Amino acid sequence: MALIADFSRLPLPDAELLWCPDFIPERERIVLFQALRSQIPWEQHRVRILGREIPSPRLSCWVGDEGTAYRYSGILHPPRAWPEALARVRDAVRQSCGELFNSVLANLYRDGRDSMGFHSDDEASLGPEPVIASLSLGAPRRFVLRHRKGRGERFELVLGDGSLLLMRGTTQRCWRHALPRTAKPVGERINLTFRRIIETRAHPHEPAT
Repeated sequence: MALIADFSRLPLPDAELLWCPDFIPERERIVLFQALRSQIPWEQHRVRILGREIPSPRLSCWVGDEGTAYRYSGILHPPRAWPEALARVRDAVRQSCGELFNSVLANLYRDGRDSMGFHSDDEASLGPEPVIASLSLGAPRRFVLRHRKGRGERFELVLGDGSLLLMRGTTQRCWRHALPRTAKPVGERINLTFRRIIETRAHPHEPAT
């Protein structure tokens, strides 16, 4: 899998968002989705919210190179080994983005009830200006960004099947993002957020879409 992303820049102040709606060719999407669905060892993590531990509203898996353990919601997640299909996607994303991503958070949204609350991927282990490449497969879902300074600025984008969103620069410092629930009937969606761990310490925040 050797893909080159044709990125366009999205008009968001205090951020650098690059968008490629058709990174994965349409003919390859179903086969890739099925391979990732079966090869990734999905599990339901527990998250700590207001002092309570509850099941995460999605299935997840932390995958990465040796030494890329990640701590969020008070739990340290050692990396799983790269499944074959996921390693091929990682190499294509690395090539297209020019970044040596060494880890990925894979999320499986089973239906519209599965979601991700507002957060920023600003853990110390990702460095001062993290680069996050978010690849979506399956059902389209609404992605919402909200400025952290409370100025009422919002931006919405539908993350469609085969799309790639690259967030870098001051995006994580200035914006929070979420994948809201929806009452509409939607199918399964896999989201892969590639990143580079530069140290093993991390703040106990929950990572990205």
